[in-house]
Amino acid sequence: MKILKKLLKILLFLVLIVVLLFIGLWASYAYFVSTEFPELVESPEVGKWYAVPTSNAVCASGEPLHGLYRKGKENKLMVYFYGGGVSIDPYMAARGFSVSPNEGFYSDVDPHYDYIVRLGICNQSSDNPFKDWSIVAIPYFTGDFHIGTGDYPYVSLEGKNEVLRHHGFTNYRSILEKMKPYVGNPETLLITGSSAGGFGASLLADDVMDQFLETQNVTVFVDSSVLLTDKWPEVARDMWKAPEVIANSLVSDNIMVDGLKALYQHRGNKVKILFGCSARDVELSKFQVYLNEGHFRKLAIPDAKRMQQNLKKTVADMQASIPGCGIFIWDNFESFIDKGFTFHAITSIPYIFFEDRNGYGSIPQWLINAINGDIQTHGLELLDKEIVID
Repeated sequence: MKILKKLLKILLFLVLIVVLLFIGLWASYAYFVSTEFPELVESPEVGKWYAVPTSNAVCASGEPLHGLYRKGKENKLMVYFYGGGVSIDPYMAARGFSVSPNEGFYSDVDPHYDYIVRLGICNQSSDNPFKDWSIVAIPYFTGDFHIGTGDYPYVSLEGKNEVLRHHGFTNYRSILEKMKPYVGNPETLLITGSSAGGFGASLLADDVMDQFLETQNVTVFVDSSVLLTDKWPEVARDMWKAPEVIANSLVSDNIMVDGLKALYQHRGNKVKILFGCSARDVELSKFQVYLNEGHFRKLAIPDAKRMQQNLKKTVADMQASIPGCGIFIWDNFESFIDKGFTFHAITSIPYIFFEDRNGYGSIPQWLINAINGDIQTHGLELLDKEIVID
């Protein structure tokens, strides 16, 4: 009988653990994945997120999309570009994530990504130095690094004639213009983004600054946005229909650096320019394989080495053409699946965004230091580090 009672207690304990795990998972799902914010009101509450619909903002599919806004306690503004993937040819155009989840190339419909702003740099945790900032978040479901204004016809996998709406620039402008009366003239402005959003930040920062001409303290931070191909100028001009001033600034195989060079040439020391990336970024390596070879395949160590060299070239180009820029390269969080590669887009991953990176401190502290005038460079030695797989 004593043994039976003991087994019953163990069983009840295990059931309790399962129930608590289920409750925790459900709470996490409700807080993050299923997040949908209320529509923006005339007098928004401080610290509360709102959806910002506009009459002409659409996804690649033509479905409507909305921006996001959080009113902060401080007169400081972050314009945050987010989202992933890209489309530069008919093959990619036909393979949005909604059509090809495992082998897709870009987000083409809005799958309720509002939860993104509960993570990383937009997180409201006590250790986030941006927790009291106002934030305008610009979503990305257009495959054009946020700079398109055109429609691209393509043939779907079912053989139907379809249209990919490369309306990234149109969407960005419509959201930001709606938000300007709410944010006023911030004393400090951070323009940032990760992955495709990082490309967007580099290419649109100059235009964002035009919307806030009275703001003197401006910083641009690009996170995890390096892809090299000679096709960028043609794609931006002919496929995406980027505004002429942006298209004309693209003159090399590095679209991100071209954007930041143009920004510096126009603004000079009126803007602080920062770039960060993990040394062997797994997602960038995957897309670089497609740009080089025309297809995805399983990544191998030579791809990681190529990523290091692409980053080394990018950093050298930035340092030569943008005096005083800040760089942060890190590698102390590796991919669980692709050994030898490192994680992508640190500003959207909360549990590593706030941690120390290779002994140089956290990315948030590095950012705040730069915003306050102390621009630092860390981790360049990692670009020559030998890749060791345990």
